[in-house]
Amino acid sequence: MDFRFSDEQQMLRQTVRHFVDDEIIPYISKWDAAGSFDPAIWRKLAHLGLLGICIPEQYGGSGMDYNSLAIACEELERGDTAFRTAVSVHTGLNSMSLLQWGTEAQKQRYLVPQAKGEKIGAFGLTEPGAGSDVAALTTKARLEGDHYRLNGQKTWISLCDVADHFIVFAYTDTTLQHRGISAFIVERTMPGFSSKAIKGKYGIRAGNTGELFFDNMLVPKENLLGQEGEGFKIAMASLDNGRFTVAAGAVGLIDACLEASVAYCKTRQTFGKPIGQHQLVKQMLAKMAAGYEMSRLLVYQAGELKNQGVRNTRQTSLAKWQACDFANQAADDAVQIHGAYGYSDDFPVARFLRNSKAPVIYEGTREIHTLMQADYVLGERQDQPLTNSLPAWSQMK
Repeated sequence: MDFRFSDEQQMLRQTVRHFVDDEIIPYISKWDAAGSFDPAIWRKLAHLGLLGICIPEQYGGSGMDYNSLAIACEELERGDTAFRTAVSVHTGLNSMSLLQWGTEAQKQRYLVPQAKGEKIGAFGLTEPGAGSDVAALTTKARLEGDHYRLNGQKTWISLCDVADHFIVFAYTDTTLQHRGISAFIVERTMPGFSSKAIKGKYGIRAGNTGELFFDNMLVPKENLLGQEGEGFKIAMASLDNGRFTVAAGAVGLIDACLEASVAYCKTRQTFGKPIGQHQLVKQMLAKMAAGYEMSRLLVYQAGELKNQGVRNTRQTSLAKWQACDFANQAADDAVQIHGAYGYSDDFPVARFLRNSKAPVIYEGTREIHTLMQADYVLGERQDQPLTNSLPAWSQMK
């Protein structure tokens, strides 16, 4: 296996890192306190080609490989989780799902403007009573002539007040349990749609998160994504893409924790020497470094399988579980290294700790991924090739 990055990937990393250093880090404390970031960031992300980074050029994207998407997410989360989340949801959950499951007409209408950054996409699966248990969702869609009538509610939806398009999941046949779930492409401007932001989040405060409401909303029949009853399959395939970006972002958060901790260790002194010379502080730094390297390898392993067009549910689950746990531990240790200052807004590590917790929960909790990996080991879970798979990178060039 070749672990070297291509010249194009190295240039991408440098470009995104400079962008984060210049456009995010100087302002993130203010945005975090305000509960939102400057909307101009969207235009800048689009200008860099990051909003369609792994979407084929024929659909308005940059046509880069899936590990390039990982590089972008890693570098963005080094600035703040809110920006990686924006790309994860727009690209990983929405646009890549349209690429995988959409008709040609749907791709032209929705995927192309999203890949160009002209429109923003989001993803509506979670409900007040349906998180890990997807089959418990209560949103329903009933076919009436040329439209589906959609009623229900979604919660903890990233970009709820920002996105133009949403992929929304609803029951079209409740008697079939998860096989009765279907997916729909919903536009914000459709009558009966409304959204509301959630305030007072523990972390990722600069990001927009909230609820979606569908009140007798009429969705055109042609906005059904895939076939009726394929919604659960589409949701799980979408999560393979979303979890991949979450895992990559966690690598960036570990990097940020290391960066901040090393800098502090070189300036802070206790007992007559820099704290980085104390054995237990070294231990925490060593754990961060180990977590960073192991997480990165797991992420790029999953990305290479994506590049080959191979289903990677097991590998992506493992990368998401481990990278997010390592990031959460790294952030906790970074606060410990900073001592009382780490518990304040004087240094970024308190924000890192707040931000690190959400990825351990969303897109499959730590416990869900633990069970998934155990089921693979026991032979109780086996992945079959998807009917609609992501195109291998060779097919996108």
